[in-house]
Amino acid sequence: KSGLDPGGAWHAWGMACLKAGNLNSAREKFNRCLKPPMDLNQLNHGSRLVQDVIQYLESTVKPVLIADDDYFATLRELEATVRTRSLSLEMMCEGKIQHNSYYQECLFYLHSYGTNLAIISFYMRHDCMREALLHLLNKESPSEVFIEGIFIPSYESGKLHMLENLLETIDPGLESWGVYLIAACKYLQRKNYYHILYELQQFMKDHVRAAMTCIRFFTHGAKSYTELGGKQTWLLKIKDHLKVYLQEVSRGSGRKKMTFTFRKKMSATDVSRHINTVDLQMEVTKFLHQCESSGTSQMTDSSLPTLFGNNNMKMDVACKVILEGKNIEEGFGIAFRVLQDFQLEATEVYSKVAKQLVKQQKYSEIRQLLKCVNESGVAAKNDGDNIILNCLNEFKTIPAEDLDNLIQDMDSDENKIQAYTMCNKLRSAYLVSVRQDKARAVQLVQHVRQLAESSGDDVVKAICAQWL
Repeated sequence: KSGLDPGGAWHAWGMACLKAGNLNSAREKFNRCLKPPMDLNQLNHGSRLVQDVIQYLESTVKPVLIADDDYFATLRELEATVRTRSLSLEMMCEGKIQHNSYYQECLFYLHSYGTNLAIISFYMRHDCMREALLHLLNKESPSEVFIEGIFIPSYESGKLHMLENLLETIDPGLESWGVYLIAACKYLQRKNYYHILYELQQFMKDHVRAAMTCIRFFTHGAKSYTELGGKQTWLLKIKDHLKVYLQEVSRGSGRKKMTFTFRKKMSATDVSRHINTVDLQMEVTKFLHQCESSGTSQMTDSSLPTLFGNNNMKMDVACKVILEGKNIEEGFGIAFRVLQDFQLEATEVYSKVAKQLVKQQKYSEIRQLLKCVNESGVAAKNDGDNIILNCLNEFKTIPAEDLDNLIQDMDSDENKIQAYTMCNKLRSAYLVSVRQDKARAVQLVQHVRQLAESSGDDVVKAICAQWL
């Protein structure tokens, strides 16, 4: 008459029937106020009313039977059990759930009015992980439900191995779990749980991704190559994963095509290239670790470069290796292989090293660097000259005698003239200019005269004018 919502009254009546142990009557009352969720895959446990019913049923393990209605109550429970069992079919849990009418009643309400997450969470609470997994598969629930309902509770309660065993038992190839496992890996990565991630990747036999996780273990947080020296076991693990992957690929190519849809794929040539990178990184690590231990290490960069970074970082590794040996020659061989293997811009690296040597005032070592470059066999004609020209941008700090020695080491007279004019040594530039062919000499001397005029060097200007 008053137009109020009768839902609350039906719910209270239903709860009263439950508490009296009258399960059938409770179902009838709840049927008038409970509704199934619009989306079974929503990430919650359904309406508050349903949760209240489940909470009460779970807390009442033994049915409270009315003394003078004993037989009827038992019959009602039996009927409820039969009905619920037909609902959940093969998803029956051994043990207490199967034999307790109140747990069966929980399943009835969950299947009628609960979300998939609520059903899965119920199974997980009562140690029925297999049933939770089968329900997930049968309902094709999204990966969020797997993570929220099964994966997080498993690793938080230390049951990750049990979960892995069940996944394998239900589907030995793990293909039907692919989407869920990849989602779990992404979740762990977001959370920075790399140790659990690595364990899961090994279980998945996803060797390429496991190798990538090992790279992170090797590089992350290291502040020096002495630290990296202590983490070299990770480099060996990277190689092991990649070698196993190569074996699997070669075995698979002989048979029918293997359909590992969720494991990361990589071509055999790429894998071999990565194995070479690891070998080279091992060599770099041993060398730089040795340099740091013996105290010859000079550079103190904030970031620690490794060969697992981008090309700029690889160039930094090459520079570091050349600069940190006892002398330039000691590290040049390894650095040269880094430049060759990754096809890096060698002149850029050598110029960077030379500028660093200028800052350290090691001018004789610049000459040693040029000797190594020329003897490497792949240097272009002007590489050495270009390294010196790049260095002269820092010329103000180079003492006159060392500066002259560097310029005299240059191959091309044209480059020498350019170097002398850059350093404002116009007299020296004039002396090299007049040694050229007549026509070219005239052009060069005219240029030197112009520079002398603009810089107010009357002596060189007069010499040039007289020669011309």
